[in-house]
Amino acid sequence: MARSIEFGEGGPAVGRSDIDMIPMRPNEVISIAIFLLVLLALYGFEIGVLLRAGVARFRRRPVRPLLTRKPVLVVHVLAALGIVCFLYARFIEPFRVEVNVMTVRTPKLTEASFRIVQISDLHCDRTPRNEEEMVRTVNALKPDVIVATGDYLNDRAGVPRLKDALRRLEAPLGKFAVTGNFEVYHWRDLDLIDGTGFELLDRRTRLVTKGEASIGIHGRGMVLPDDGGDGLPDLPSDRFNVLLYHTPDLIERVAGPQVDLYLCGHTHGGQVALPLYGALITFSKYGKKYESGVHQVGETMLYVNRGLGLEPRPAPQVRFFARPEIAVFDIVPDR
Repeated sequence: MARSIEFGEGGPAVGRSDIDMIPMRPNEVISIAIFLLVLLALYGFEIGVLLRAGVARFRRRPVRPLLTRKPVLVVHVLAALGIVCFLYARFIEPFRVEVNVMTVRTPKLTEASFRIVQISDLHCDRTPRNEEEMVRTVNALKPDVIVATGDYLNDRAGVPRLKDALRRLEAPLGKFAVTGNFEVYHWRDLDLIDGTGFELLDRRTRLVTKGEASIGIHGRGMVLPDDGGDGLPDLPSDRFNVLLYHTPDLIERVAGPQVDLYLCGHTHGGQVALPLYGALITFSKYGKKYESGVHQVGETMLYVNRGLGLEPRPAPQVRFFARPEIAVFDIVPDR
């Protein structure tokens, strides 16, 4: 399923740090606590009703009902619905890859257009998930450029699958990647990009040219606490520039005419989101503000990709209202 949106030019041992795993914000802690308490109350009551019914049948004598018939029926329905939702979140949604297509119009291009495909948060491990689907889908989209925005691996058993998938992705004008928090704190001893055809960008810019037109792709790897600064160069504001970073957490520092499109991932769209509320947690310093999708921040368009994989265990291996995704950006002249 593809969705198209039009945009005009807008005005192992894990270290700890503010970027390794940003602590949950107080409202996220409250949201999780309420969610778990509701589940505990619902299934605690359901188990109690079933146990009382079982005891009554075993003793062959009636027991006094806890509630009238209608509320008990409502609890049964909600409990059954919860089980259905869990089965869907565990076995169906994690594999329902969504393709989101966006057209970005800019006066900084007068001739050629560029198609950029973004992948993020593959989290490869010993269990095959969306790697083959990713290769088929991305190559069918015929991108000029492919960008990958971090968190590629959950455990070492996934390295061969990760590298094979990345190597088979095709983009005539280049494949570029940045590191995520998993690469910085889990896998600093591994070169996950070598031999895949991707170029790892860290405080570097590459020009992508088609005919007389060009755009800049600037990458910034996840920083260590003592690295200092944002590592952003003085990008020319008359050229269309794309910034690759793993999280949305730089957006309010870099938004402006020098950064036209900021691509990131990290949040997984919460991985579990609730209707009408959205992500329960994002591990972003901005909380739910930039939980997923498109955000216009000043003159910069931010896109927060929900990613393709799942957080490693012991995190729940589920997705709910946060489908894995591949994002496509058609950058075209604003005529």
